[in-house]
Amino acid sequence: MSKRKSSKSRKKNQPTIANNHRPLKHNEQDELLRQRQWVKLFAEVTFKIRQSLNFKEILRATVTEVQRILQADRVLIYQVFLDGTGRAITEAVLPDYPPILDLEFPEEVFPTEYQQLYAKGRVRAIADVRDRQAGLSDCLIEFVDQFNIKAKMIVPILQNLNSHQQNESSSSNQLWGLLIAHHCDRPYQWLDFELELMQQLADQIGIALSQAQFLEHLEEIVEVRTAELQEVNRNLQQEINDRMQAEAALRRSEEQLRLITNALPVLIAYVDDHQCYRFNNKAYEDWLGQVPADIYGSNIKTVWGNNCYQRMQVYVNLALLGQAVTYENEILLKDGLPCSVNVTYIPHLDEQQNVKGFFALTTDISDRKAIERMKDEFIAVVSHELRTPLTSMHSALKILATGRLGTLSKDGQQMLEIADDNTERLVRLVNNVLDLQRIESGEVKMEKQICNVSTLMIQATEAMQPMAQQHGVVLVVNQIDIEIFVDSDYIVQALTNLISNAIKFSSSDSTVWLSAENTPNAEVLFSVCDEGQGIPSDKLESIFERFQQVDSSDSRRKGGTGLGLTICRKIVEQHEGKIWVESTLGKGSTFSFTLPLLN
Repeated sequence: MSKRKSSKSRKKNQPTIANNHRPLKHNEQDELLRQRQWVKLFAEVTFKIRQSLNFKEILRATVTEVQRILQADRVLIYQVFLDGTGRAITEAVLPDYPPILDLEFPEEVFPTEYQQLYAKGRVRAIADVRDRQAGLSDCLIEFVDQFNIKAKMIVPILQNLNSHQQNESSSSNQLWGLLIAHHCDRPYQWLDFELELMQQLADQIGIALSQAQFLEHLEEIVEVRTAELQEVNRNLQQEINDRMQAEAALRRSEEQLRLITNALPVLIAYVDDHQCYRFNNKAYEDWLGQVPADIYGSNIKTVWGNNCYQRMQVYVNLALLGQAVTYENEILLKDGLPCSVNVTYIPHLDEQQNVKGFFALTTDISDRKAIERMKDEFIAVVSHELRTPLTSMHSALKILATGRLGTLSKDGQQMLEIADDNTERLVRLVNNVLDLQRIESGEVKMEKQICNVSTLMIQATEAMQPMAQQHGVVLVVNQIDIEIFVDSDYIVQALTNLISNAIKFSSSDSTVWLSAENTPNAEVLFSVCDEGQGIPSDKLESIFERFQQVDSSDSRRKGGTGLGLTICRKIVEQHEGKIWVESTLGKGSTFSFTLPLLN
């Protein structure tokens, strides 16, 4: 009972509208003083609300401070749930009165129509709950009597549903709960200032609610973003680990590759698509006197010099176009001595078939070149030495064959013919060797002039007509009237060599065709086609090499030397053309070569 008395004594000290026995001036001064105190207290409450991010702490601080400011017996916050039910979630109440915390209000106490009114912002200040003018139902009066409620003030707390959505042009409010103040010892006439204070505090709670809602939404975003960043970080870390492992494996592979390539007596390098070195072995230092570290990143032209680069440039460009090339070149070593090399470029293609660069392999062929020169010189000397006695022997055999020096027996005549045929074959062989040696050594200078294709073809067929008649082969010529710039003697020699081979390897009563046509590439295409035995596919390239024949025994029987096609290829290449063969076994072969048209 002592506590209730203290509460009542506090109430008696509180100024009310009923205190009109005081002088008016004194009442106004008290009212102003109290309002200043309330404004100060409101500022403190607002500060505490704004200072905290914990919504439950904000609610507890609000009811405590409101009870202190209003000197009410009970202040509580009642939360309304989406299904229309609700309960008191925080409360500040004097010990003299029963608590309402966690109590759910019956539906008849807080019906749906009340909720709709409060959602529209209705505020109620009831001085006496038993006053019929207050409009409270009997069941509600009976409910509030349980908690000794004599006067009450109810202010709605509205929630901004779109407070965290910045792209919304308008926001909608929903009733979140009620801020309620009770006087329990007696009826009380609520002051307008108290009503305004409660409304402002309810607004502050709404703001805090929006802040909590935004914070919760922000925490969800942060949680999602954190999970995403953690996943990205794990993936990135995995990628970094994979890359580090790949780089370590690449370094080990490069070290192994460098150890292997450094032990090889050849130049090995990788050049990117900007013609800059990205790898080269130690042989570059041994050959050129340039350290690999100094060559790295340097342009080909810088490493090899202008003169050498001019000879390399066309092949470098072909490699960067995706074509594998092999060529021979002359370079200068670090001691200034020349060196003959064989160079191979192999393009490096990515998955989209784009050229990223090329691998370069350079081999010293100086010894091979020296041996070839010695061999050529030896063959030339031997051929010159053999030519005179062979010519004399051939002439003597021809004289014997005429019978002027006496008549030979049948066996003697047969032996004479064999000797004459073999001597003639040796003479052709010596002449072919000498011709090839002169062409390869550069002693032969092509004396090019304007020639008519038709004329060249007629000259070649007329020269080979006796041989065709002897073998019973028909020669067919398909002429075209077009001019080219060539050495006519050597082109006729190439044509007669091809026609001779076609006749020799054709059966009697067959046909050999010689044709020419103009191609779209500004070239003339010559073709010699036969109906012979054909050439195996594995021999189509090798038959253009020296002394290479499809069947050596058959060739010897037919008088071949194995140099005719080699001479043809050299002649065609001297005219900037190409030569090749297409063949089907049992059906025949077609030898073709191209020559540039006259510009």
